[in-house]
Amino acid sequence: MFGKKTNKPQSQIDSLIGIGTHVAGDITFSGGLRIDGHVRGDITAMGDKPSTLVLSDQASVEGKIHVSHAVINGTVIGPVHAVEYLELQAKAKVSGDVYYRALEIQLGATVEGVLVHQDRVDQAKKTDEITLSNDADTPAISG
Repeated sequence: MFGKKTNKPQSQIDSLIGIGTHVAGDITFSGGLRIDGHVRGDITAMGDKPSTLVLSDQASVEGKIHVSHAVINGTVIGPVHAVEYLELQAKAKVSGDVYYRALEIQLGATVEGVLVHQDRVDQAKKTDEITLSNDADTPAISG
């Protein structure tokens, strides 16, 4: 209402991994992906266009997740990178570090890991680029 609007996940789902499905291997997708089953492997959105990953309360993922938008209500074992928006619903259980720009956590969701705001990650990258030149008193910027 008063604050800056965040980019909510898109509602269109292009692909579905059903409740009885078990996937062993990495998944790369574009658009929207809903998972009701089990995935053992990394899940990555391709391209620069917005992507949405939805994990139902019955879903489980063992691997890295890297998407622009995510809505999680299942179990994730591994790091979650949500470039724009992450929603952790009441039954979400994440065992791994969580990287986000905008975050919504509902009562009951759990994270066993570190919450890292993306702006801090961007700032850390900039800090890493600053190195000392031969003159110890004068910082030099590499890049």
